[in-house]
Amino acid sequence: MNFLIRATCLSLCIIVELKAADLERIKYNHPGLKVDLGVGLWAWPMPVDWDKDGDLDLLIDCPCKPYNGIWFFENPGGSKTPVFKAAKRVHASRRNIQVSWVDGQPRYLVPGAEVSADLTETSKIYSKARVEKHRKIRANQWKYVDYDGDNALDLVAAVGVWDDYGWDNAYNPKGQWTNGPLRGFVYLMRNQGTTAKPKYAPPVKVQADGKPIDVYGRPSPNFADFDGDGDLDLLCGEFVDSFTYFENKGTRKAPKYAAGRKLMHEGKVLTMDLEMILPSAVDWDGDGDIDLIVGDEDGRVALVEHSGKVKEGLPQFLPPVYFQQQADEVKFGALSTPVGIDWDGDGDEDIICGNTAGYISFFENLSGPGVEKPKWAAPKLLQAGGKTLRIMAGANGSIQGPCESKWGYTTQTVADWDHDGLPDLIVNSILGKVVWYRNIGTRKGPKLAVAQPIEVEWQKKQPALKWGWRRPEGKALLTQWRTTPVAVDWNRDGLNDLLMLNHEGYLALFPRSKRGARLQLHEPQRIFETDNPFGYVRLNSRSAGGSGRRKLCVADWDGDGRLDVLANSPNAEFWQNVADREGMFKLINRGTLFERNISSHTTSPTVVDWNGDKVPDLLVGAEDGFLYYGRNPREP
Repeated sequence: MNFLIRATCLSLCIIVELKAADLERIKYNHPGLKVDLGVGLWAWPMPVDWDKDGDLDLLIDCPCKPYNGIWFFENPGGSKTPVFKAAKRVHASRRNIQVSWVDGQPRYLVPGAEVSADLTETSKIYSKARVEKHRKIRANQWKYVDYDGDNALDLVAAVGVWDDYGWDNAYNPKGQWTNGPLRGFVYLMRNQGTTAKPKYAPPVKVQADGKPIDVYGRPSPNFADFDGDGDLDLLCGEFVDSFTYFENKGTRKAPKYAAGRKLMHEGKVLTMDLEMILPSAVDWDGDGDIDLIVGDEDGRVALVEHSGKVKEGLPQFLPPVYFQQQADEVKFGALSTPVGIDWDGDGDEDIICGNTAGYISFFENLSGPGVEKPKWAAPKLLQAGGKTLRIMAGANGSIQGPCESKWGYTTQTVADWDHDGLPDLIVNSILGKVVWYRNIGTRKGPKLAVAQPIEVEWQKKQPALKWGWRRPEGKALLTQWRTTPVAVDWNRDGLNDLLMLNHEGYLALFPRSKRGARLQLHEPQRIFETDNPFGYVRLNSRSAGGSGRRKLCVADWDGDGRLDVLANSPNAEFWQNVADREGMFKLINRGTLFERNISSHTTSPTVVDWNGDKVPDLLVGAEDGFLYYGRNPREP
């Protein structure tokens, strides 16, 4: 139904004023605190002595928005795992940049070109089009290496190829992926001239065991003497989380690579915590063997140390140790999803935050109430049932295929779901299965039980998603992936309802009722109207991997007594609640609240009142994993 509304001058003035405001990254404000070192989404590490003080620092390229750049982390020395100083931006991102060590000096390459030592200039060295002959390349990594020991630098290019994978919605009804795998090829352009006057041959695929090398995406090649026998072996990363080693069974001048083997540790495959790993080989600790400095998808970087041992031809590495830095700006992984809540019952607002890795963490506010820029503790991973809470897609839980097996994309709200006086955790994820974790602790000592499904009293069979292989199971809610389940008493009857996207992408209310002692959640209702071709508020009309992906929160942003909806956008999209009649609500999209664009994939808004003025301010998680704050300009 459509009906006339009259927006107040006050609301319009607020909207205009908000446009002039800006967002800023929040800081820990906690001298002496150390946290995981990290840039934004995707870490491309380059271990180099950037400040020329005799130790290896870290340059890390980050191509994402809004944290784009090459960042310098100074090594203060004193340890093989030092606490690095806070990041300094030294240049805009050079996408796909790699470091090669030539005669003890770093050389920087991007596809087809060399970058100057100060990162400011590029000079073409080869036509990258001769390598980029695949339909879809994701990662293109170039390095110098004297491949055959003739004292002339050759070129190596490694490409992550997605031609066969296809990316989206390719499962059969049994949950088996029907497209091909990711591929990762390594090309050699042999130098038939000299280092000073190179003449590079056409690219050929490097072979191992008589076949072209083909790892699972993002090959990240490192040629080095990993087994200490005097020739160059090859070690590759991949798109998911492990490393493949190719032993040189030939000689320094005539390499011949054996079949690839996974790096192992104590009988198990050596893996990283997350995906899209990128190793860079260097003797980090100066003990004479070659270690790995490895970047993760969430912007962290780890030392994977060579133990100095070789077992049955396979070099032995230790599990990853993630570097730390002096705490500066608050960050939690990538695509962070914060919620402002007094989690520990001490009277101030803390942060509960999810991310791509499927973790959920607690940031404790150490300042107490009424402090607009609080002092924060380091993030503490939440546990459920006595184990670290982590949701992951597994082999077939992501509609975009098995390459996303270690992603979780947790997005959550905190509310007293069972109305026992304690805040619980309500979570959606990459799976589209909405679950809740009951708080079985105390108000000041939360403790979460294992997950249980959010159940709906369906009048008929639960409608299935039009894509993907998963089907609803009983009453358990299965809906669009990566969308926030907002637990809120929308109808103000004293019971927390559920507001989120339904299976078709419409904003819907799942109302709650109580029969005796039993709480019941009812089928979704499309009660939100707006001025668009759909009539009802539809936040996503796309399908498969393009579905869902909307992050929401509910608050009375404009102070008119009505609950509004804030949704992801370049920062936060303001859906103003302007009228209600006969159980229907009219929402008008007033655009973004702030000027600054902090979005690439998506943002995740919530509201906080750290300054204690009873006016909701904006806290937003971004793709880069950092948290951004903007003060609501309206008066209390």
